[in-house]
Amino acid sequence: MTKYRETAAEISKEEFKNIGYQLIDTISNFIYTIDKKPVTTGESPKEIQNILGSRALPELGASVSEIVLKSTDLLLNHSLLNGHPKFFGYITSSATPIGALADLLAAAVNPNVGANILSPMATAIEKQTIKWLAEFIGVSPTYGGIFVSGGNMANFTAFLAARTAKAPKSLKEEGLANTAPNMVLYCSKTTHTWIEKASVLFGHGSNSIRWIPTDADNKMNTETLVKTIKDDLKNGKKPFMVVGTAGDVSTGIVDNLSAIAAICKTYDLWFHIDGAYGLPAAAIPEFKQLFDGITEADSIALDPHKWFYCPLEVGCTLVKDPQHLIDTYRSHPVYYNFSKSDDEPPMNYYEYGFQNSRGFRALKVWMSLQQFGKSGYIKMINEDIELSKLLFEETGKHPELEAITQNLSITTLRYVPLGLDKDEKNNLTYLNTLNELLLDELQKGGEVFLSNAVVFEKYCLRFCIVNFRTSRKDIEEIVEIIVRKGRLIHSKMQENKPK
Repeated sequence: MTKYRETAAEISKEEFKNIGYQLIDTISNFIYTIDKKPVTTGESPKEIQNILGSRALPELGASVSEIVLKSTDLLLNHSLLNGHPKFFGYITSSATPIGALADLLAAAVNPNVGANILSPMATAIEKQTIKWLAEFIGVSPTYGGIFVSGGNMANFTAFLAARTAKAPKSLKEEGLANTAPNMVLYCSKTTHTWIEKASVLFGHGSNSIRWIPTDADNKMNTETLVKTIKDDLKNGKKPFMVVGTAGDVSTGIVDNLSAIAAICKTYDLWFHIDGAYGLPAAAIPEFKQLFDGITEADSIALDPHKWFYCPLEVGCTLVKDPQHLIDTYRSHPVYYNFSKSDDEPPMNYYEYGFQNSRGFRALKVWMSLQQFGKSGYIKMINEDIELSKLLFEETGKHPELEAITQNLSITTLRYVPLGLDKDEKNNLTYLNTLNELLLDELQKGGEVFLSNAVVFEKYCLRFCIVNFRTSRKDIEEIVEIIVRKGRLIHSKMQENKPK
């Protein structure tokens, strides 16, 4: 009698080892030669579809080695490589090799980190990793939290905890419309788009958002914030939350968090910090003052798949009083038998967020924090910031480039052809069009990948360096690439100008 039932899912031990060894060899070669490849092939969706093919669902299975070989070729040779040293787009980091190994290990064990009984060790590791992240950014390790897919979900998770804490207790039974239809919230006009999604999806509507203008430093104007809160109270509204940003997505600006914290305390509002990108920089001694006020936050969102260099996807919600998460998300269907324990009450993460079934996202963060340690992370994050400053300085030296902003590890700049007055208002539209076309060309070209920002009405090239592979040499080469491509775009635009 055979030990195992024979199914199409099984792979023999030897075959698994051989295929696995070959895959690891291929991935290892890919990682350590990534700088020799183009950042992207620039292939169109139609070209990608043709390469993939349009075959119907296969009726019969194929060999595992054949599937792995084909999948490896498709992904390694037809992907945008955010692990490339010249990738600076959006806020996606190079992923650490240990993170890839962690995801393989997590998938092999496949714990369901929704309930302690289903994932005893994984649950303990997630709990410890949450504590370590809190310690790293400088808040109390008594903050609790949960790992989620990314920034949107981390902020959503906190948003609902804030609402539960500040709404009438009958909210769950009677609904928002019947208990607190006039709840309003406050954020800077530079806040990430998650806030609109949350307000719409959770029944408040986009009109519940009070978009507070920024001051001369592009931070939330706290004087206007106070005035707006007072006006809302006078008009019968129910303010419940203020969102401060610790590293906005366009320019890296950090709001005056301590001032916002004081305002929240005065008006009994929930203070949430969206630190998905920038908050890891709080661990750097020179930047500690910039993040004053984070210890007063009721909740914090941060993304280890950004500046902790973990593979996608992993975000995190931290909450000063974790009971708020339980109050928001706990439910006890009759078919759950998760809460029995001989000693202390078990931690069941399904009570902390949206998901019941949950993957083991914490492992790659836990393993990375051990490999680098706090000092190793501080060194890498600080180097990213220094490289961003170098790009800003080199841009300022070049007669065809205009340095616009530099905060944390984000630099914005634009190409300005020789002989064109950058300060002349009549040239703004031309320069905006030129730089937009330049960005399109750079994103398809494969030499460098970046994104855009609109700063003071100027369409800018935006570089976000959350990349442990980037070097000074890459920064120096980038300047040459931008100018070379910028000249070509400008020349074409001049040729196509109406006579």
